[in-house]
Amino acid sequence: MKNSVGPTFGLFAALALGGCTTASLMGCRGDQQGMLAAELLFGRRIGDRGMVSEAEWARFLAREISPRFPDGLTVLDAVGHWRDATRNRSAHEPSKVVLIVFRDDPQKQEDLNAIAAAYKRQFRQQSVGIVIKPACASF
Repeated sequence: MKNSVGPTFGLFAALALGGCTTASLMGCRGDQQGMLAAELLFGRRIGDRGMVSEAEWARFLAREISPRFPDGLTVLDAVGHWRDATRNRSAHEPSKVVLIVFRDDPQKQEDLNAIAAAYKRQFRQQSVGIVIKPACASF
């Protein structure tokens, strides 16, 4: 009989361990190092008021995101699709996706949460998606 807990536990262990241990478990090669890759998902619709403009987004990026991740990041335009539970229907809206690769550091993860909280507060958003995955990276 196969042990069904093995693969799940192995994945959990790989995600739970940080830094070089994650790199060796992930099999990072060459100059690559074990890091974390975060994707932040920002909807731009503001209720019935309209949209977060490009100028508003640029100010938010300059004030809230770039200072916390000065080593670099990537911003992509996107269209978000989600289920509006209040109206019980699918919705979509223009969005921004911010990709950030960083060394595992509790402060950086707190920074991600602070960015999400600031965006929700400033633009009256219900949520900001944050996805964090282990990654092998080199720059």
